[in-house]
Amino acid sequence: MNTYKIAVLAGDGIGPEVMEQALRVLDAVEKKHGFRTERTACFVGGAGIDNCGKALPAETLAACEAADAILFGSVGGPKWDTLPPDERPERGALLPLRKHFSLYANLRPGICLPELVHASPIKPSLIPGGFDILCVRELTGGMYFGEPKFYGERDGETIALDTLVYKKSEVERIARVAFEAARGRRRKLCSVDKANVLTSSVMWREVMNAMAPEYPDVELTHMYVDNAAMQLVRNPQQFDVIVTENTFGDILTDEMAIVCGSLGMLPSASLCQGSESFFGLYEPSGGSAPDIAGQGIANPIAQILSMGMLLRYTCKETAAADDVDRAVRNVIAAGYRTGDLATGAEGEIRVGTAGMGDAIIAAID
Repeated sequence: MNTYKIAVLAGDGIGPEVMEQALRVLDAVEKKHGFRTERTACFVGGAGIDNCGKALPAETLAACEAADAILFGSVGGPKWDTLPPDERPERGALLPLRKHFSLYANLRPGICLPELVHASPIKPSLIPGGFDILCVRELTGGMYFGEPKFYGERDGETIALDTLVYKKSEVERIARVAFEAARGRRRKLCSVDKANVLTSSVMWREVMNAMAPEYPDVELTHMYVDNAAMQLVRNPQQFDVIVTENTFGDILTDEMAIVCGSLGMLPSASLCQGSESFFGLYEPSGGSAPDIAGQGIANPIAQILSMGMLLRYTCKETAAADDVDRAVRNVIAAGYRTGDLATGAEGEIRVGTAGMGDAIIAAID
């Protein structure tokens, strides 16, 4: 029996309650598909600060290093907003984890199911049947990590400096992830850049074009980032896989999440390639939602689907991952809705956090 070690970092706000449902669903697919997981629960974010004095305690990092993957919840909240920026839960935990493990590839699906088209701010007539996009974002390069950085006085003037830098090898490795992802989907890859202005984007486009002959079965196109932002609202169905650099990806994936209708539906994976599989940090795309924490009304689907991505990319338990995805689709099709998805339409079955977990487990069983 295959066994996988998972570091479980539930975090703050709604993190612990949606994580509970993801682990219940994991129990169900373990039993059905004949593998097992060893789980180590750790403090992170605000919980790490409160219990250990740091957003990313040393013992949490050690548990992550010993694991095959990290299942991450959500961090942050107004309780910790008075701390210095680098010590707050968001910057003190997530960015160090990405850097420590060289998690260079962020995969964020943007799926608007047919039954949830009404939840999107886009007119239903523009997205009949919904849409299914995968954004592949380079996660460890660009302006967020580039050096030098400077904020201070020069020549009697206050200036701030960030450096946008990419190595050819960094573009090549994210391009390969994107081409492979497109090959497993509808074989369309749109590379988003700003090559009409940025030198780094000129190299980005050259690298993408140079690699394209290795994937003759994938159609490669290019789009400037400003146009891509508009097209995601105008006609998201045109996209299959999008690949882009760190800053552009940060903005576009948040836009993509909104046009899908609810952050509560969207998982993500931050990966680095190992010898046989991906090591990854898997987390929902939404935040800690402290305003509804503890009320039992949060949508756990993004956390459950993030766990499914963990099974797919790290554990290679494809049948189990497919079961998780299928169960979520079937539950939504059957009318189950948490508050963020509900419209009051006839046939809806209003449930809370645990109720949605119950329905998905029943669909798996």
